[in-house]
Amino acid sequence: MESLIGTYECKVDTKGRVMLAAGLKKQLDSVVHEGFVLKRSVFQKCLELYPMEEWRKVMGQVSKLNRFVKKNNDFIRLFTAGVKRVELDSAGRLLLPKDLLAYSGIAKEVVFSSAVSVIEIWDKEFYEGAIEGAVDDFADLAEQVMGGLNIDENELS
Repeated sequence: MESLIGTYECKVDTKGRVMLAAGLKKQLDSVVHEGFVLKRSVFQKCLELYPMEEWRKVMGQVSKLNRFVKKNNDFIRLFTAGVKRVELDSAGRLLLPKDLLAYSGIAKEVVFSSAVSVIEIWDKEFYEGAIEGAVDDFADLAEQVMGGLNIDENELS
């Protein structure tokens, strides 16, 4: 799957269903039949939607962890807390489970934000706050993460 592109605003109905924006749905056309995994984000108060192919890659890495090391076991438990398998319904809507809606603070308006091969799902106000709060630090962050000269693609971390 190619990298996903775009930020899309949508509305959540009273049952927690959200229509996937046409531009995003088109990008996911080749993987939508396999379904998705929806989970809490590790670093932000948002949700992450993994196409099944991407979820398998992540779980391949996680499954290599030694479960007899306590911090590994704790990480696996926390990483997979609240994980749900989800699919688009016949109308092209995604059902966001109540526990994940509560965790993320999603109310009425959501933002789907592409993050390479994963989609972040945010409450619109939280998303705008996260973007505004990071603007001042972004130049420093960009330099720290991407600022090496003549970066070899194998050196990115």
